[in-house]
Amino acid sequence: MSVLIAGAGIGGLATALSLHAAGIGGVRLLEAVPEIRPLGVGLNILPNAVRELDGLGLLERLSAVSVPTGSLGYYNRHGQLIWHEPRGRAAGYHWPQLSIHRGALQSVLAQAVRERLGPEAIVTGARVERFGELPVSGRVRVHAGGRDYEADALIGADGIRSAVRAALVPGEGPPPWNGLIVWRGTTWAPPFLDGHTMIIAGDDRRRAVIYPMSDPTTGGSVLMNWAVARAARPGEEFAPADWNRAVPPREFLADFADLAFDWLDVPALIRTADEAYVYPMVDRDPLPRWTHGPVTLLGDAAHAMYPMGSNGATQSIVDARALARHLAAAGGVREALAGYERERLPAVTRVQHSTRRRGPEVVIDLAHQRAPGGFRSVRDIFPGTELRDISEEFARTGGFDTATVNEGASR
Repeated sequence: MSVLIAGAGIGGLATALSLHAAGIGGVRLLEAVPEIRPLGVGLNILPNAVRELDGLGLLERLSAVSVPTGSLGYYNRHGQLIWHEPRGRAAGYHWPQLSIHRGALQSVLAQAVRERLGPEAIVTGARVERFGELPVSGRVRVHAGGRDYEADALIGADGIRSAVRAALVPGEGPPPWNGLIVWRGTTWAPPFLDGHTMIIAGDDRRRAVIYPMSDPTTGGSVLMNWAVARAARPGEEFAPADWNRAVPPREFLADFADLAFDWLDVPALIRTADEAYVYPMVDRDPLPRWTHGPVTLLGDAAHAMYPMGSNGATQSIVDARALARHLAAAGGVREALAGYERERLPAVTRVQHSTRRRGPEVVIDLAHQRAPGGFRSVRDIFPGTELRDISEEFARTGGFDTATVNEGASR
């Protein structure tokens, strides 16, 4: 069996490694950019995806360039704690949750692909321009980067602006914007709280997400990932989604100037940032199908979602492992791709709908609506088990509750 993968991002690279581990040869990635560079900012890999990466023999490498997330805290705009929960191994998982720079994750995966599949497995400067099914063999022919390629299957893992998706779903248009603007960056700064905590703070109009991605240096600093978001003002417009659009922090610092707490100064992180990028918060509408003959979609190309609950890279990795299992076990390509879609599409569609409702971050909205000036006790505004129920429901929806991860079978 031969497989072409459009895109050498997180999902595409994880797919190539999973196919190789499943004994499927003839795998090649077609990457649009001329050179793979460690771009981007931070992301979190949840334990269900870390388990799959561990199954690929990559946990030791990833642990060397990441921080195990020990806890997650939600705070209101006044810095008052709404909800706190342990994460990763501290929460009883057999695998950690990892906070990592996207470029570091991509570099580890790309290095493993070149080692295991060979240096020729990743073809750069090869943007998919068109493809079609061959009438007799049923194989797919792909034209990318001025060359033609043939394979038994084509996997579209080429991101939120996927060329493969655009061909399968013509006329879909640009990703829909929810009216929020996100600025993201990294800063070397002293650790806060216990040095392994991820925090999300704000109200129903503004939000800050911050976590460390490295252990302290000899000088005591860690590489901090931060993201701040606010609702767009009337008439405010932004260029199409592109995480590489850099902006000076002074352009948006004033919007978050009051998010300074005794235990963390958010404006100071922004002011001293090494880099900052602006991005309109967009996703993709769920599709009724991903698979068309010998072609299917994976990761953001299939189900781009808002960054609520750390599910983007996580679900792409789970997709990759599930797809490889179906291709290794099924009698033919079409049967395998159909089985992959039946397994993954309904599950990820539920996550997409949940992130549109703000996922677990809805507790910050509720806290602001119920007590905009703050509260004496969080129990006054969240009675009973409401906070725990919200957290556990999202974990079940995303497939990363402890029972599913620890006791279920690997994808």
